[in-house]
Amino acid sequence: MSFQLKMFTFVGKKQMKRYRDLFIDFDDTLYDTHGNAVLALRELYDELDLACHFPDADTFYDAYWRANIDLWRQYSKGEIERSYLIIERFRRPLSLGSGLNLTDEYCLKVSNRFLELCSSKPGLVEGARELTDYLLRQGYRLHMCSNGFHEVQYKKLRACGLDSAFTTVILSEDAGANKPSAKFFDYALRQAGANAESTLMIGDNYDTDIIGAQNAGLDTAFFNRFPEYPAPGPVTFYVTALCQLTEFL
Repeated sequence: MSFQLKMFTFVGKKQMKRYRDLFIDFDDTLYDTHGNAVLALRELYDELDLACHFPDADTFYDAYWRANIDLWRQYSKGEIERSYLIIERFRRPLSLGSGLNLTDEYCLKVSNRFLELCSSKPGLVEGARELTDYLLRQGYRLHMCSNGFHEVQYKKLRACGLDSAFTTVILSEDAGANKPSAKFFDYALRQAGANAESTLMIGDNYDTDIIGAQNAGLDTAFFNRFPEYPAPGPVTFYVTALCQLTEFL
């Protein structure tokens, strides 16, 4: 923690660099993906009557999160395909229940219903709307940079009311590569009509958002929602609340 705070103070005393374009991660940076997914999982548990198959709801919830985190890590590295992630993130937790016929078709049906429930939720990370309004008033061009799925991300944007905030929406499926790949950031810069020297990447995932952007020559702002787990390496800016970004932007 001390390293992060000293770094932030030092940067804050420097002559601030004027950025033109801001690349902003969406899930769990602006959109409260985790909180909305918690609500969706509870609804899904009831809809599927999973209480008949699991000793308690927490057994299912905990298994889902373990599988989801692991699979998204693999997906970001290009180790697995989207189709595998979608099915496996439910096959794994559901396999702990009893009496379920876990065919690909069933797991896909469960996943599709889960995504329907999630993408309809409007929950934002605290300060997200205030931040985007502020950044737009300051004249920045905002570009959403996400590894999320095409058909889901646009629904989330509409549900939370941020669909008009972004000049461009840049998704890994369109880029043909996931963050942190250099191919993703090269594509993002082209789509945004931006230069690396005047672009700042803001995100909550150090491995995908920060390392990927640094390798592409971008300055970075690491939004650490869980400061008890400090950043594993250097960043240009470090914040633990979105409102802190206004101190240098």
